[in-house]
Amino acid sequence: MITQSLFLPGKNTFPNIYHLEMGIDPLNLAERALSHFREGSTDQSESVMKMPIDAYTDPDRYKREVNRIFLELPMAAALSIEIPNAGDYKAMTVADVPILLVRGKDKVVRAFLNVCRHRGAKLCPDGSGTSRVFSCPYHAWTYGHLGELVGRYGSDTFGDIEAKEYGLTGLACEEQAGLIWTILSPKKSFDADVWLGDFKTELESLQLDSWVLHEQRELPGPGWKVAMDGYLEAYHHQIVHGRTVGIHTVGNLLVLDTFGPHQLLTFARKSIGSLADIPRKNWEPMDHIRLIHSCFPNLSISGILGGQCLVSQIFPGPTPETTVTRQSILAAPSVDEESVKVFSKMTLEAVRDEDYKIGLDIQSSIHAGANDHFVFGKNEPAVQNYHKWISNFMGSDTYTWD
Repeated sequence: MITQSLFLPGKNTFPNIYHLEMGIDPLNLAERALSHFREGSTDQSESVMKMPIDAYTDPDRYKREVNRIFLELPMAAALSIEIPNAGDYKAMTVADVPILLVRGKDKVVRAFLNVCRHRGAKLCPDGSGTSRVFSCPYHAWTYGHLGELVGRYGSDTFGDIEAKEYGLTGLACEEQAGLIWTILSPKKSFDADVWLGDFKTELESLQLDSWVLHEQRELPGPGWKVAMDGYLEAYHHQIVHGRTVGIHTVGNLLVLDTFGPHQLLTFARKSIGSLADIPRKNWEPMDHIRLIHSCFPNLSISGILGGQCLVSQIFPGPTPETTVTRQSILAAPSVDEESVKVFSKMTLEAVRDEDYKIGLDIQSSIHAGANDHFVFGKNEPAVQNYHKWISNFMGSDTYTWD
């Protein structure tokens, strides 16, 4: 599945994206990709992996997995640049859980259930904005940026209550690497440094808080696993993306680095072979490879080219057959508007009209009985790793992975 900026020619124009603190040297990634290109090979798992169709279709299993993976583990709910200023907020619903992200006067982002503590009405509709307070549309109970109850309509006739006992229900929340992380279950806590581990350095190298949010859109897609499987392999690129990714990338060539459940995928551009004729010290590796930062369970951040970036968040729908993908198109401050529009159009075509068209076809035929299992090839190691970590987390009640 296309998750990288591979459409526009030219060098990276956004300065210092891959700085010295990056854990994996891009020169080494390019060297590994060049070796595979010469050998006609790719990174591989030890063996093929079978996955029962029930993992994609069984509603009871789906409910259990969504509850565990999406409600009890840390998740990147939003980009920091979506709510950059004090008073900015973002309301959203994930897996039927309404949440409210708010940046306070102290510049700290906090997360709450978007639910009034009086009679359970939703405080504000899904969307973003700026607000001094949040007032319930039912009885005008009002809350501040810290989630505290600051006012009640008709309080003199309502009766006495302890205001501190009726603040908004908080969710564990941390801001790291230009992303806002939270857990959707109010009884769970986490440490983002532990959750991300060494992958935090890779995410920080992207400097996501330095970009400009150009556009956001939501795309209906196939089921959670059908959608995510496509984001994690290059096996299909030449076939599905012949007019987009396939023009520029080497099909079926993947360099993979795993950080527990998180993964760094490196794809090779067709120009990778030219590095063989250039001294290594003179390489410009990012002109010949593209990186995918895949953060469990549903975040995919594109490689960067020409000062443009695609961030994809895949959220499960109410059934095993449905998802909604939020695409965020980011641009460097210096990139011209027309280039971003072209990039945005091309990423939409690649995902909606190519990837998700295939995915929806899979979803429509998955119950036909042709298969009792899917098989992941040795050349699809990132897909295998993803499913192994689903299984690992289903068998554990912790969010850690060391």
